[in-house]
Amino acid sequence: MRNKRIFSNYINKLSVFGTVALLASASVLSGCSSEEKIEATNRESATEPDTNVIYIVLDDTGFSDLGSYGSEIKTPIMDGLAENGLRYNNAHVTPLCSPTRASLLTGRNSHEVGVGTVTNFDMGPEFPNKRGAIKPEAGTIAEVLKENDYNTYAAGKWHLAPTDQTTPAGPYDNWPLQKGFDQYYGFIEDSSDQYRPDLTIDNTQIPSPNDEEYHFSEAIIENSNRYITNHTSIHPDENFFLYLTFGAQHSPHQVPEKYIDMYEGVYDKGWDEVREERFEKQKELGIIPEDTKLSPGNEDIKNWDELTEVEKKNYIRFQETYAGFLTHTDEQIGKLVDNLRSLDQLDDTMIVLISDNGASGGGGANGSSSRTLAFNGEGETIEEVDKHYANFGNDQTGMDYPRGWAQVSNTPFRSYKNTAFEGGTHSPLIIHHPKLIKDPGSIRSQYVNVNDITPTVFDITGITPPEEINGVKQMGYSGESFKETLTNPKAKGREIQYFEVSGQRAIYHDGWKAVANHTKGEAFEEDQWSLYNVEEDFSETVDIAKENTDKLEELQKLWLEEAENYGALPLTDIFIEGFLSIPDDTLRAKNHYTYYRGMSRLTDSAAAPIINRSYEINIPIERNNSEEDGVLLAHGGIEAGYTIYIKNNKLVYEYILGGREYKITSNIDVPVGESVVTYKFDKTGSHEGKGTLYIDDKKVGETNLEETQSYKMSFEGLDVGKDSAYPVSQEYADQGEFEFKGKLLKVEYKLGNDEEFITPKS
Repeated sequence: MRNKRIFSNYINKLSVFGTVALLASASVLSGCSSEEKIEATNRESATEPDTNVIYIVLDDTGFSDLGSYGSEIKTPIMDGLAENGLRYNNAHVTPLCSPTRASLLTGRNSHEVGVGTVTNFDMGPEFPNKRGAIKPEAGTIAEVLKENDYNTYAAGKWHLAPTDQTTPAGPYDNWPLQKGFDQYYGFIEDSSDQYRPDLTIDNTQIPSPNDEEYHFSEAIIENSNRYITNHTSIHPDENFFLYLTFGAQHSPHQVPEKYIDMYEGVYDKGWDEVREERFEKQKELGIIPEDTKLSPGNEDIKNWDELTEVEKKNYIRFQETYAGFLTHTDEQIGKLVDNLRSLDQLDDTMIVLISDNGASGGGGANGSSSRTLAFNGEGETIEEVDKHYANFGNDQTGMDYPRGWAQVSNTPFRSYKNTAFEGGTHSPLIIHHPKLIKDPGSIRSQYVNVNDITPTVFDITGITPPEEINGVKQMGYSGESFKETLTNPKAKGREIQYFEVSGQRAIYHDGWKAVANHTKGEAFEEDQWSLYNVEEDFSETVDIAKENTDKLEELQKLWLEEAENYGALPLTDIFIEGFLSIPDDTLRAKNHYTYYRGMSRLTDSAAAPIINRSYEINIPIERNNSEEDGVLLAHGGIEAGYTIYIKNNKLVYEYILGGREYKITSNIDVPVGESVVTYKFDKTGSHEGKGTLYIDDKKVGETNLEETQSYKMSFEGLDVGKDSAYPVSQEYADQGEFEFKGKLLKVEYKLGNDEEFITPKS
């Protein structure tokens, strides 16, 4: 058990020892000036060894989305944390989720720990900064705190393991428990359905819930509260760390209808007017400088008054859903706060709330009813979107709002997630810690970065990170503690921070910011740089590069120095194509896979990589009678995927791509007894080919697939012998998992290995 400073608890525990400590502190200060007393008190109060720590991470939430940051969205709980804590208005993150999470948990820049992009992409040995895993020499805060007698818990989105390792059999090296957490409940990949997520408890994947009352945001709070209550009941003298990471506000935007209906009529005025209103409220709140200018609208967004009535109708409902989703999230955080209060832990807990990046423009111009389509670059027409209007927010859509609302979320900044402009990197940051913060409700304007948060926690708790963790020598910390800003509004902030994601680059230094405007596919040397004095131009509205060539050159050199120092080189502008990168030393670098019946659902990212290549699937089966039907293989769900099944004695193959469907039905009955079912795909062009069904090597049907998925098959994984979550085919949607009634031992994939099938890695 740690040595505990009784002084830190004197407010709630007026013990004899606490009183003596308080009197001793007062005695020491009695001969000091007023300013010296304040400074000494701040120094004393800024170390709190007996501190629980909670990180709350929102996903794809823009700078202006919380009520306390200018929004009309109801977020009373998060606003209450701000009112009783501090709001930072100059906090920054990486413009992408996995790198931010890696920086937050390790206290280091994302490239130096090996997570320069999302962990879906393993760019191979030539890009050691983008291999999708936190390096062992960059221990997480959970690992450090665990060595200091903390119990450590995680609930929610992980997205910090190479996604080809998210199999039910591991390897588990980069899963939460192996990164320092005692218990975990959540999903391991990048995003998941809110009603039927791919769930993992500790190191075990479990079936998706089949409960109409289930919602992921509610479940992670229920588990978090259980962890904390168990801990406080059994180990009342020990501290805990909770890493709580919502799927909200990432797509799919899914929330019960009553939350959507809360916002009926609120967004009828359109995104231009709502953006202006948020901007004015931000100035009124003081969350942005009074002289801030609203950045010009992004060029890819139409003015609201130019839209058709059908567009307006759908866009309004999209934003009502997004707002309801956030209010629902806020309500869940309230349950956590209530539990902390009931356990008498709230005042002893440091709560840090942040978003992992700016709001996403991934929904495109019209928004999307299918996140799989959006990920694959398949923009939906407004007519296609409108067909799903009645299902916005429910389990029949994987929706993402149009980028016009993402621009509103990022008010007053330009651009979106996955860019180096402030719209991608400028995040709300709330810190609640009653024992330290003496001016609650205040706003701090120091420049801080996400990798500064964990060093700040170590500074506050008085913890010195070990030189080795699990026998691995640890690298230093690029994050800088901003502990002093908690008690001193005039304390200094960070002076320098570089940014890089998918070739988009920027550098901040002492009030100046330079941004490289990179065009995908062009040489980085040809990039045009812009320059902003963000000390005076908070929202990057005036490019002053031409008038300040010396300053720009200085910042360009500084970016290169920082990039070299923290491993951001070499550069690549590959992003979504990273899904197709399969280095030779990874689990998916094979051409033959055998999956046995009884295997847990295999995550999409770990499944056989069939995108844009020839392949065949062989399934030996045995039927005792003609009534034995069901699913032989299913990969995906409502939005996209493929399935092979037997129904009405016929063998059927279906491939779903949004509203498009390809189907083959056998021209003969599936025989009773033993047989081998085969599906063969012959690639005839880019993402197109011929699909053929065979029974015992006899062709029984074929079709031309004129379009197949470009980068990702689905956000739902692969099942053998059943379809366990959302059904790929509506032909058996009313039959539950439609498990195959006959004998099925295994499914074999044989993949083409011709070089033309593989997209280059760089």
